[in-house]
Amino acid sequence: MFIMLGQTGGMPQMVFEYILKKHGLDPKTDLNIDQSINFGLTAAAFTSNDADYTVEFEPFATGLEMDGSGYVVASLGTESGYVPYTAYCAKKSYMEKNPEIIQKFTNAIQKGMDYVNSHSAEEIAKTIQPQFQETPLDKLTIIVDRYKSQDTWKDDTIFEKDSFELLQNILEEAGELPQRVPYEDLVTTQFAEAAK
Repeated sequence: MFIMLGQTGGMPQMVFEYILKKHGLDPKTDLNIDQSINFGLTAAAFTSNDADYTVEFEPFATGLEMDGSGYVVASLGTESGYVPYTAYCAKKSYMEKNPEIIQKFTNAIQKGMDYVNSHSAEEIAKTIQPQFQETPLDKLTIIVDRYKSQDTWKDDTIFEKDSFELLQNILEEAGELPQRVPYEDLVTTQFAEAAK
């Protein structure tokens, strides 16, 4: 089995390999993985390559389906669990000096989460269309619908301890985390809890 994954060291690679190992596969011996292609170019390379599978972000995954070049067979996000793929970081000193800014920022993110969790895929696609002008509305709607059906978006912005530990498991398994860090040392949820 030949898989096109993109460059080494990124979260897609680490999450993918973590999932493979979770299912008893060794990425180094059980599969042939090509990581020589820039991640943004793998979908195009997949259509002219002998790879059996590719790991893609959107809109490339849906694009492969829509042009008949491939099918989405699984979601790394669904298979891995809630990996905190996007997290916002600030220095403790900044947070202590500017709690109102941190709270307003967190409130805005929560407002966006509330919107995506209470509107249809088509409504969301129309709202975000200006940021994705190169992606047709029908494709954008399919992508948003897929994310909604996969439960991609949480209800809140709270960075849960289980997700933090999962992230550390993935980083540790990939050899990128030499020492685990206590959740309490890096994560504060006070602003997220107040944004509810």
